[in-house]
Amino acid sequence: MRASEFITEQAGKMAHHQHMPMKGSELVRDGDHLDRIYHMNRFMMAMASADGRSHKPVDMDESSWTEKYNTIHPYTEEEHNMVKQAMATVKTDHISALKDHSSLEPDDVYRVSPVKGFKGY
Repeated sequence: MRASEFITEQAGKMAHHQHMPMKGSELVRDGDHLDRIYHMNRFMMAMASADGRSHKPVDMDESSWTEKYNTIHPYTEEEHNMVKQAMATVKTDHISALKDHSSLEPDDVYRVSPVKGFKGY
């Protein structure tokens, strides 16, 4: 058997047996053609927020604060230094979203357990 007998993909078009059972199909990608994974993530978030009854945009930002960037979240001073060393070694386009600072709990976080502590049997 030759590969052409069982490989059904064709450049630029869908095979007859592939499109017959489908009701519709859309091809989407970001306008810059840079990051299909991030674009699909945001696209699926918008779909999850949609009501399915209209063509109006949903109430959501098109991109998050990370947009076209991967994020790194070092915790210790050593980890911050490791990130800086890596950036000095590998050419990278970066933005410092938060400057180095101490980690703090938000004001609305419980600092004392609302549940009575277990003292044993």
